[in-house]
Amino acid sequence: MDYITIALSKGRIGKQADDVFKKIGLGDCIDLDSRKLIFKDDINKINYIYVKPSDVVTYVEKGVADLGIVGKDTILESDTNVYEIFDLGFGKCKFSIAGIKGEKIYKKDDILKVATKYPEIAKKYFKERQQKIEIIKLNGSVELAPLVGLSDVIVDLVETGNTLKANGLEVIEDMFNISARLISNRVSYRFKFDRIQNIIKSLNENMEG
Repeated sequence: MDYITIALSKGRIGKQADDVFKKIGLGDCIDLDSRKLIFKDDINKINYIYVKPSDVVTYVEKGVADLGIVGKDTILESDTNVYEIFDLGFGKCKFSIAGIKGEKIYKKDDILKVATKYPEIAKKYFKERQQKIEIIKLNGSVELAPLVGLSDVIVDLVETGNTLKANGLEVIEDMFNISARLISNRVSYRFKFDRIQNIIKSLNENMEG
């Protein structure tokens, strides 16, 4: 039997995925406290690779990994050619537009300045609403941008909203819900279909249980 390779994203989603795999009798070989990046399960014929969230989609698309677990936000921003096959139901938050109270987010003829770590998602969202924007790509605390006049609004992931409130900002519009997803390489999905479906079945039963 061929091995299946699963890419796990570093950070909270990877830890939650590890917990879920252990509940369904897989992933006993994973030790996220070690410095190892590859974990081999010779009994179930599964390799796990531990990579940055933004790289999960790349490993799966290129066929190095058959499956990957990553946040929906990363999938949307990457815009790559993989199958999204299962909503794992954890890592829940929202994509939202936030800014200083009373800030307008639709300015008919003006250009809206949008600070974000997710330029592709922001561009697509505002394009569909026919709002001209200038993207300001930031890698750090985007909440600062409206406060110092760098942007009108921000587009970011919001879980509790506490960071926004602490900085005098508020959600102006929720865009869509985000959670962790199981993704598959397109070729792997065809040739390893039965094994992938068995994993999905176990994950589904765990959620229902």
